[in-house]
Amino acid sequence: MASFTAGDNRRDLLLFAALGVLLLAVFMSQGTAYALRVTVEALCYALIAFGLSLQWGTAGLFNVGIMGFIAAGAFASMFISYPVNGAFWASDGPSLIGDIAVKIVIGAGLVFAVSRSGKLGLPKGLVTFLTLVTLAIAYLVVSQSLDPAARYIESEAGFVGGLGLPVYIGWGFAGVVAGAIAWVVGKICLGLRSDYLAIATLGIAQIIKTFLKNADWLTRGTQTVSPLPWPLPTASEIGFTAARSGYLVMTAVMLVIVYLLLQRAYGAPWGRMMRAIRDNEDAAAAMGKDVNRRRLQIFVFGCVLMGIGGAALIHFNTIFDPNGFLDLNHTFLIWVMVILGGPGNNRGAIFGALLVYIIWTMSEPVTLYIFDHIRTIGQSFGWQPPADLDSRALSMRVFVIGLTITLVLRFAPKGLMPERLSRKG
Repeated sequence: MASFTAGDNRRDLLLFAALGVLLLAVFMSQGTAYALRVTVEALCYALIAFGLSLQWGTAGLFNVGIMGFIAAGAFASMFISYPVNGAFWASDGPSLIGDIAVKIVIGAGLVFAVSRSGKLGLPKGLVTFLTLVTLAIAYLVVSQSLDPAARYIESEAGFVGGLGLPVYIGWGFAGVVAGAIAWVVGKICLGLRSDYLAIATLGIAQIIKTFLKNADWLTRGTQTVSPLPWPLPTASEIGFTAARSGYLVMTAVMLVIVYLLLQRAYGAPWGRMMRAIRDNEDAAAAMGKDVNRRRLQIFVFGCVLMGIGGAALIHFNTIFDPNGFLDLNHTFLIWVMVILGGPGNNRGAIFGALLVYIIWTMSEPVTLYIFDHIRTIGQSFGWQPPADLDSRALSMRVFVIGLTITLVLRFAPKGLMPERLSRKG
């Protein structure tokens, strides 16, 4: 495990103490209910930030499609845990979905078999052409079956509904789905130049969001799915504050467990090997390390954490809304958290997530407070403020976050808690 000097520990302690004071100010100024919401959501973002810090900070993988993996995990958890829709299961919908699933499996098998036909001596160019043709045919066959099935389900049952299983199973399935998507993307792109991974992840994120937004038969699309079940007693059962406090404790425990596991992996030979690949890929390959395989591992692990974090986030808010997944909130903001905290430092991921999310959420009420005083003072001198002065407060959060990350990059380019290299002894 990475060791820290006394100076490192003291500096981190002071930073977290200052963060605690800031969080206390939120509790005192905004009330317990609002402050609990901000803290729980920040901890969910910290879990997602762990995934990005693992990918970029430890392995140098540039993932700009975080939103897609969050959305995929959120949908998977919603599907597993949302109550069963009896109207769907009483209709012909399940048999139609089963028929489509069989065609997808057969199509995927054919595409895979054709892609491996080069072992029979076929030219590489011909194999690529035949693979693309097979993929196009499989897509057309599935689409022809999916469209009428979707119309039937929407007319008879509204949408598929869920499986009614416990929320914790949904969270586990969220990690599996996000990891499976990451495996497919990584298998294709990690052997290529690093910018291909960025393009691929950005593209897959938009594809996932577009699919979830338009698949009304599966996700209710823009109509949203609500209320999602909680993994703990709800506010109606134990009270609003107690319910949110319980969720806070649960997410904090999850975060601590993941932190300890990541710290152990970071200091183990596996972690040192991943940092060696990040720092000098050619040297690691010369030592006999399978670079692409190891990168694929860490890319999948990181996306698993993103999927679980996304699931925890939507269940806390009790709503699944495909339109609610935004690049600004669910990709850019995560990058700011990791950059500010310190890539490759798990303490930094926690600190960055909490600090950035507090700044992000509090910038609007603080700006409204400042604008209100400016309006009052200005009017006393005969100044007529713009009619949309209050609405401009919301856009100030982007400016504040931009200013924050600019200052950090200027004065602490490695983050407020830079990566600590392990030391022996």
